Amino acid sequence: MTNAENLIALLIAAPLLGAAVLLCGGRRLDAVGHWIGTALAAASFVFGVILFADLLGKNAEHRTLTQHLFSWVPVEGFQADVAFRLDQLSMTFVLLITGVGSLIHLYSVGYMEHDERRRRFFGYLNLFLAAMLLLVLADNYLLLYVGWEGVGLASYLLIGFWQHKPSAATAAKKAFLVNRVGDMGLSIAIMLMFTTFGTFAFGPVLGTHEEPGLVGGASGATLTGIALMLLLAACGKSAQVPLQSWLGDAMEGPTPVSALIHAATMVTAGVYLIVRSGAIFNAAPDAQLVVTIVGAVTLLFGAIVGCAKDDIKKALAGSTMSQIGYMVLAAGLGPIGYVFAIMHLVTHGFFKAGLFLGAGSVMHGMNDEVDMRKYGGLRKYMPITFITFGLGYLAIIGFPGLSGFFSKDKIIEAAFAKGGTEGWILGGAALLGAAITAYYMTRVMLMTFFGEERWRNQPTRSPEAPSAEPAAEHQGEHAEPHPHESPRSMTVPMIVLAFGSVFAGGFFSIGDRFLHWLEPVTGHAEGNPPVSALTVTLATMAVLVVGVAIAWAQYGRRPVPVVAPRGSLLTRAARRDLLQDDFNHVVLVRGGEHLTRSLVYVDHTLVDGVVNGTAASMGGLSGRMRKLQNGFARSYAVSMFGGAAVLVAATLLMRAV
Repeated sequence: MTNAENLIALLIAAPLLGAAVLLCGGRRLDAVGHWIGTALAAASFVFGVILFADLLGKNAEHRTLTQHLFSWVPVEGFQADVAFRLDQLSMTFVLLITGVGSLIHLYSVGYMEHDERRRRFFGYLNLFLAAMLLLVLADNYLLLYVGWEGVGLASYLLIGFWQHKPSAATAAKKAFLVNRVGDMGLSIAIMLMFTTFGTFAFGPVLGTHEEPGLVGGASGATLTGIALMLLLAACGKSAQVPLQSWLGDAMEGPTPVSALIHAATMVTAGVYLIVRSGAIFNAAPDAQLVVTIVGAVTLLFGAIVGCAKDDIKKALAGSTMSQIGYMVLAAGLGPIGYVFAIMHLVTHGFFKAGLFLGAGSVMHGMNDEVDMRKYGGLRKYMPITFITFGLGYLAIIGFPGLSGFFSKDKIIEAAFAKGGTEGWILGGAALLGAAITAYYMTRVMLMTFFGEERWRNQPTRSPEAPSAEPAAEHQGEHAEPHPHESPRSMTVPMIVLAFGSVFAGGFFSIGDRFLHWLEPVTGHAEGNPPVSALTVTLATMAVLVVGVAIAWAQYGRRPVPVVAPRGSLLTRAARRDLLQDDFNHVVLVRGGEHLTRSLVYVDHTLVDGVVNGTAASMGGLSGRMRKLQNGFARSYAVSMFGGAAVLVAATLLMRAV
């Protein structure tokens, strides 16, 4: 084992140590706990950079490092190891998780300054980083499952961090329960793998480009079942239809949580799972088709929901759902889309984290108000927030030259390259999603930073924790906000993320740098698009202009009312997340209640009825037979005489016959 391989475990150990110290150290660490958590997150990032430099110094075929710590369950016929695998794919996630995670830790120092439980918050952040790193560094599916569940636990703790708010506690439970549905899919997939292949380690199951794995020897039906169960798991973590209902409610957590979990890390875990399991999906074309359908439906679903939200964080949550849909769509296209899915995942990590942190900065200066209808004209008061948020806005809508332009356009091209009717449908859905993205993000930009100052003489509410922003406490719940720029601990991470929003996509695209980096792990295949790349780019620019123009006509040229109008039927449905909670309540909750009542009825009438009826019958029979045992000798004599008479009569009858 080389010295570099010894650092792999330290990637996870650093934030895990921070979580243990901060959560077990007690109040004596309150004064420095936030700096301990930030330093250990940064240390993990430094280890990641060192390992990245080591990989760059190797040939492409030798860029896979493994570190075996110990055998977790070494029994005959079942071997579960605690081993880590660092290759180009996991390295990409390591840098994203630790880099963006460290910036969000630094941002949280200022954002959570007045929270009495700040030490615990940073402990939860460190725990989340450790679990996410374990997920992407695991060398087998069982260890990945441990990280998968750890991420679910940490997200539950972070979403419900302000548990004094019933809405936050409910949102945390909702996220936890919905994710458990997806987790069942992952557990079933792992069990199917073991029964089919006799192992769940990546190497034997998935193989390499030179040596195919055990996947090639399995039946198509089995592989389709495994792939669909993996997709179910991905839908839960990545908030894809039909398990997307938790994401909007999860905005009840502190804004840094939204940036960390719902922009750059947790919601991308499903995309990682699909791409990592590419060999399985490549051998199951029916499952791949389902993946593309889920991605296409979700990217439109999230975009439509984002159009109708007045809560700035929930509008961005709808955007996250939509952008993850693009990634899932690309991952469902097979080798032609794997690289583009991960490329958009990385660029999205920059601009969406920057947008969430920008939203938190706006809330910081607006007494924690989240209603964009009570914003307006904030660019004069928050210039740094305005510029960094604006660059993230331009990146996400795909403005030429910025990160989103390079990554999202590639996904649209790959969708068209699928060919046939399927390619036209998927490419058309991706183009339509680009138009809606330009509309709702322009709407957010205009309502927040432009127009009249609607926050004047308006009562404000404090949906987040009162301790997160002291102005609301001192000035009263209905005090007029006094917008101001955030402290450096908050603006510096926003500036760094803005640089990524501007330059990351172009840097990755020069000479197909990102493609060549990931290709040894993900593979790559050229498609035959029915339209040229230039045509796709022109079409994307056209729909972008249309989306921006419509938003400008509605929110730029006209005053924005403080009270939202009733809106169309579609608008009202989108405000309620396209009735997803109503659907879940009718189909799942009520359906579950009826199923439970039916099972209780069957249990009482059939199962208990058979048991109780048998017992009653035996009791009645024994009661009747007991009457024969009355204790009188004459009765026994008569019984014996009668029995003897019956035997004699039967014997004579048999002789006569």
